[in-house]
Parts: sequence; structure tokens; C-alpha cells
Amino acid sequence: MPVTEPELDVKVVGKAPVAEGVVLLSLARPDGGPLPAWTPGAHLDLLLGPGLVRQYSLCGDPGDSSVFQVAVLREPGGRGGSAYVHDRLAEGDTIGVRGPRNRFGLGESSRYLFVAGGIGITPILPMVEEAARRGCDWRLVYGGRTRASMAFADRLARDHPGRVELCPQDETGLLDLDALLGDPRTDTLVYCCGPEPLLAAAQERCASWPKGALRVERFVPTARNGAGAAEGAEEGATAGTVERAFEVELALTGTTLTVPEGRSILEVVEEAGVAVLSSCREGTCGTCETAVLSGVPDHRDDLLTEEEREAGDVMFICVSRARSARLVLEL
Repeated sequence: MPVTEPELDVKVVGKAPVAEGVVLLSLARPDGGPLPAWTPGAHLDLLLGPGLVRQYSLCGDPGDSSVFQVAVLREPGGRGGSAYVHDRLAEGDTIGVRGPRNRFGLGESSRYLFVAGGIGITPILPMVEEAARRGCDWRLVYGGRTRASMAFADRLARDHPGRVELCPQDETGLLDLDALLGDPRTDTLVYCCGPEPLLAAAQERCASWPKGALRVERFVPTARNGAGAAEGAEEGATAGTVERAFEVELALTGTTLTVPEGRSILEVVEEAGVAVLSSCREGTCGTCETAVLSGVPDHRDDLLTEEEREAGDVMFICVSRARSARLVLEL
């Protein structure tokens, strides 16, 4: 019984540089019809070719249903997705997309602190606009290697004077996270996206903040397999268990499968002939989210909040395993 998500063909209606090594893609339906709705923090799967599926944060206007916009940084040491976008994708080309999907949504708060590093500005950009629209108190601190490498920097500073602090590393050094996050606040949500050292440093400094105050989004997975799960999407995520085999019952088919050491639930389920939608296979995109009907998951993703881990009613089967001897999944 396959689990599917609609795929949509879109046309590249714009491709323009927005910073050093960053291009902005504008995507629209060939027939001009409306695109699926999305909220700040959402990302989109771009189906660039056989086996070449990449996730990029939507950075346009959620109120404009005529176009999707994503900004893509060229990654010289990447796996080919960004090179394809930069070198081969052109205006007029048609590609497939899946989503949007949101695991980094903007919660309700009277005050926000946004911290972005490099291309991590992309999911933060529509959040900033939404916070401004709501009339909330907010501040953005945005760092990058150089001013020229920081996408949307001039626009943000122009549109939101007094609320945006630009910190090119070659001019100001690294972001001063001690000053930003040293004093815990009970009225503030902190949203952080960027390279792993920035996220790890933010998590360390927010350890004394109220539970759930820090929200981060990763573009690459943390190390978590083998010895156990690593930190999750928020500070305080539970450590994993020792590797061992366990059983998985697929509730929709009545099939019971054994997941051995060293193999993922996703691999075993696919081998049994059950098609499950997946993409990154690293616990970062959210595509393989699966409902848990019984049993205790061992969460090893980089998406769920601490509260969601404790609830245990969903898991990402590409990386997560079981604490209990058996799981019952809605598959």
C-alpha cells in the first residue's frame, strides 16, 4: 500500500543571482494556476532528475500563490543538486516539486529573535516578514562570510531599519552569541538556521532558556547512529539506545517485519514491497514522517521538538529506531 504525496510540474520563470554563489529560482505552474499554500519555514522538494531530489526552503511571499521562490547556494563539495541548479537549470525548463512541507513553523509569541548564518536566511526571511505583519517585537541578527555572500541583506536592512543587524565575518567577526543568548527570556522564541557550528553554539547557550524557546533547522544531519541518537531539533532531546533488532508491525497490511541492527525501518519496509515516500534518508527533510500507533520510538532525526519526541506519536523511519521490542506503524 504505497504512501504518496502529490507531485506538481512547475516551470522556471525566473533565475537570478542574489548574492555571491546564490541564485534565486522562481517557479510557477505552466498553466498559470495557483500553487499549494505554504507558511513561513516551509521547504519544497525539487525533483531535478532521476535520484536527484533536493529540499530548499521557500523564501518568497506566502500570500502570493502564483510563484514559489527558493534560493540555492552553490556547494562545491555537495552531492550535485546545487551544481545542477546553477549550471543546468534554465528559465523555461520544467521540473517536478513535492510539498510544501513545514517542520520549522513560526510559533505564536510576542517577541522573536531570529539568528541566521549564510544561506540559513532563506527560511528566516518569510518569518521576519510575518513577524512584522503581526506587529510583534522582533530582531534579526544575520551573519555571513562577506557582505557580498549574504543573500537579501540589503533588502532586509532597507525594509526593516533598526531591526536587522548585518554581521559580515570579515568586518565584524563571528556572531556574538553570548551577548545575544546569554540572558534567558521567558517571552521570546529564538529561531536559528545556518551552518552546524552556529546551531550547536546556539543550542549550548540556550540550555538555560525555557523549554522549547529555541527552534533550529538543519540542512545536514547531526551524527547520531551507532552509539545512539544525537541532539534533536531542540536542546534537551533524549539520547538514543543501544543498537539491536526489533519488530515493526505494519497496521494497514497486518505484516510484521524484523529490523536488524545496521538497517533502517525504511529499508526493511521497502524491501517488503511497501512504497513509502522518502527523500533525504538522513532525518532532515520530514518526507518519511510516519504515525506510531504503539511502541516507543528511538528518535534520531533532526526535526522533532522535545515535546514531539516525548509524545511519540510520529517518527521518521529513515533514521529512527525503537526503544521498545516492537513498534506498530500506520503503514
